[in-house]
Amino acid sequence: QVQLVESGGGLVQSGGSLRLSCAASGFTFSKYAMSWYRQAPGKDRELVATISTTGRRTNYADSVKGRFTISRDNAKNTVYLQMNSLKPEDTAVYYCNAAWSLTSYWGQGTQVTVSS
Repeated sequence: QVQLVESGGGLVQSGGSLRLSCAASGFTFSKYAMSWYRQAPGKDRELVATISTTGRRTNYADSVKGRFTISRDNAKNTVYLQMNSLKPEDTAVYYCNAAWSLTSYWGQGTQVTVSS
């Protein structure tokens, strides 16, 4: 069955770094654009970053540009989110998403907490 399993979240001080990973299985990973979303308490889920199937194109929310980097390894069926210069407002549950045509899969999320 389809699985997206996020890992790498945790508690970090402001200014610190974390690297999230999302391991995919059960579908043809290289056909899917991959994204990271996040949802803070009481807020809507928002798109953080997207990477194309080949990894050549990436897009970022304005709030994370210059601090976060999305990447993927199609040989390992894994997408990453390197998060640097973290701020308390980055605190949220981070979700991995795979999208192709009308099909979309979600992971269960990983908590990132940034203390001031």
